[in-house]
Amino acid sequence: MISRRDILKGAALAGAAALVRPLASAQASASQPTTPVNFDVPANACDCHTHIFDPAHFPFAAARTYTPEPASIPELLAMHRALHLDRVVIVQPSVYGTNNSVTLDAVKQMGPSARGVAVVDDKTPDAEIDAMRGAGIRGLRINFEAGGPPDPDAARAHFNAMATRAKAHGLHVQIYTRLSVIESLKDQVMAAPVPVVFDHFGGAQASLGTAQPGFDTLLNLVRAGKAYVKISGAYRSSTQAPDYPDIAPLATALIAANAERILWGSDWPHPDSASKPGRAATELAPLFQIDDGRLFNLFATWAPDATVRKTILVENPAKLYGF
Repeated sequence: MISRRDILKGAALAGAAALVRPLASAQASASQPTTPVNFDVPANACDCHTHIFDPAHFPFAAARTYTPEPASIPELLAMHRALHLDRVVIVQPSVYGTNNSVTLDAVKQMGPSARGVAVVDDKTPDAEIDAMRGAGIRGLRINFEAGGPPDPDAARAHFNAMATRAKAHGLHVQIYTRLSVIESLKDQVMAAPVPVVFDHFGGAQASLGTAQPGFDTLLNLVRAGKAYVKISGAYRSSTQAPDYPDIAPLATALIAANAERILWGSDWPHPDSASKPGRAATELAPLFQIDDGRLFNLFATWAPDATVRKTILVENPAKLYGF
């Protein structure tokens, strides 16, 4: 199988940037970096949080809560070429429900340097989960934000059921939620039989700082080695664009707690998934235009030590996703 690195190199040699940009303008509006990376990116660095939106080949679920613009594999490759990233994790977005075809297709196309995180429910057969694991899926995602924060008892029951299924198939559990839900899940996470990953700073709000309720619980879970946290999607936690200075204390606190449980992700192509008054779920929601080069450079200020950066960008993803 052709590796993702081969694809990236081949695309560069063939001048793929010139080919990808017309595709983006004609079919999608996914952002591309405009700021060069200003630090040495270690070999085999991984972007642990991306999505593919391809409604032309993989229609969105009817029950979705928003409708993103398309974002293609060639565009993702172009973005990663600019950022010098060799590995990627494709996360199943909520707009596809439990039909993981788009994520599986992306992992297959991008080769052995790609892994995926799927979404399943209690109707998903065990044989299907086994097949997905064989195809590069390494985690099962719970999205507690799609319908608003859940009842604590319901959240615990859902988490326990998903952790049991994940253990049976050699997978981890990934959760998109907020600190109040993490607080209600802390005992279950501490006792979980599988690794647990929290998206996007665990839903912490940058403006509230490190003293906000629930952040100490998140730090304790990281410190104990019971949870990974993605320091990703800074713009989801902070409104202080473009450098999000108020997110830095959260990032540095998490890294200081346990760098071996921190992952970095771009959250490309930056979907606007929030429900908005007057915007129907079927109405096109433009993708956020984020400069991923500038965003990636922020990571180097949160982790100024090259050894720590390698731990976060290379070693942690290699262990968790089995690269």
